[in-house]
Amino acid sequence: VALLAVVKTGAAYLPVDPEYPVDRIGFMFADADPVCVITATETADSIPADVSAVRFVVDEPGFEQSLAAVESGPIGVVGLRPEHPVYVIYTSGSTGRPKGVVFPAGALANLLVWHAGVMPAGVGVRTGQFAALSFDAAAQEMFSALWQGKTLVVPRDEVRRNPVELVRWFEAHRVSELFAPMPMVEAVAEAAAELGVSLSGLRDVAQAGEALAVHGRVREFFASVPGRRLHNYYGPTESHVITALTLEGGPESWPVFPSIGAPVANSQVYVLDAGLQPVPVGVAGELYLAGVQLARGYLNRPGLTAERFVANPYGNSGERMYRTGDLARWTSDGTVEFLGRADFQVKIRGFRVELGEVELALAVHPQVAQVAVVAREDQPGDKRLVGYVVGVPGASVDPSGLRRFVGERLPEFMVPAAVVVLESFPVTANGKLDRRALPAPQYASAAASRAPRNPREEVLCAVFAEVLGLDKVGIDDSFFDLGGHSLLATRITSRIRT
Repeated sequence: VALLAVVKTGAAYLPVDPEYPVDRIGFMFADADPVCVITATETADSIPADVSAVRFVVDEPGFEQSLAAVESGPIGVVGLRPEHPVYVIYTSGSTGRPKGVVFPAGALANLLVWHAGVMPAGVGVRTGQFAALSFDAAAQEMFSALWQGKTLVVPRDEVRRNPVELVRWFEAHRVSELFAPMPMVEAVAEAAAELGVSLSGLRDVAQAGEALAVHGRVREFFASVPGRRLHNYYGPTESHVITALTLEGGPESWPVFPSIGAPVANSQVYVLDAGLQPVPVGVAGELYLAGVQLARGYLNRPGLTAERFVANPYGNSGERMYRTGDLARWTSDGTVEFLGRADFQVKIRGFRVELGEVELALAVHPQVAQVAVVAREDQPGDKRLVGYVVGVPGASVDPSGLRRFVGERLPEFMVPAAVVVLESFPVTANGKLDRRALPAPQYASAAASRAPRNPREEVLCAVFAEVLGLDKVGIDDSFFDLGGHSLLATRITSRIRT
């Protein structure tokens, strides 16, 4: 109700996750300077004390009476325009300063009209609202359901985070559509197999936020229900979805790494070289985006906006294109193949992370002299952030303490899975950091950790070791210090239940 009310006034909503660290929440409020804050009593304390905006606490005594006193009538303003903002969502910043993407209503409307053509069913379809509000996919989930007369079904957070409970919830609520990043699609497929259910009502699954990789369990999940479709969406927060592919044929024939498809309606994509010239089919170049799907830019960041949203030499006068920093190439069938990042920006479990922001969070620790953060994929399909540090002379650097230090400043998905302390960084012949020579982190049970004391602890330690890919785990070990993260935690829970 609150989101609809904000959007109908022509204002933008700013989702603030109360689980974010205090510093990040404070920055978002200070940077966006909202005119109004809508909250509930359990999260009201997360709002910084110096925020002067009007506050509405929706569950405090007397709130309903206050609403009843407001003059009734249609909500909205005269003269709403496509350029009006619909939301501001903050993404990681390379300088350590998050940036707010201002997304216009016209772009969202274009996306919804295109979506209705791809998934035309309306009344009777039940859409699972999986994405967090601070993730742009939530807008497509919610507004596409309302746009087409579908039913939006909202799980509790504890259900959303547990694949086994989520599958049971899908079955109970007859969910028809799901939007989720690839790691969660895989977790749902695995949980469905464990429970022995096919989720026959789930007809469409849209994957976005990660590079799509179709492995055995996912093939089995889609083959179990004839006609169930897998959609691969691509688009940074600066454009939302801008290319799409619906996989054709039987799941057994799907490629392991499908393309990201072709542009959605009223959008254009270009694969260009360093001189902004188009490259031939099959040749790698940088991906640029154009058309009505583009964001207005970054809130209060005109310089950064001008740097990333550049003039479009292939469009009409005044049109812009967004430089993604992604590498891609055209295929012979007219779709685009995603090849990875061209800079230090990575995707971790569906979230875009600027490595520079994580490096800055480590660098401010008083015992750290040098920092490097990389995204490693030492096990296929399991990409993790790893921090490398050189301590100041004479300092005894505690890797676990550094992870906790970063966790107080950045969201969980930006905290390195491991911090490796080195005496010095490896360098190339030119004296630059040799990232390829940085050693893989060694996740191992602490020497002081006690062994299992009874059969139940033996089973639990074996489960933890299996999911973490370790030889052994002791009862005093920290799951997160051993490389664990939130998605692996859902697998742990699933295995324990089994």
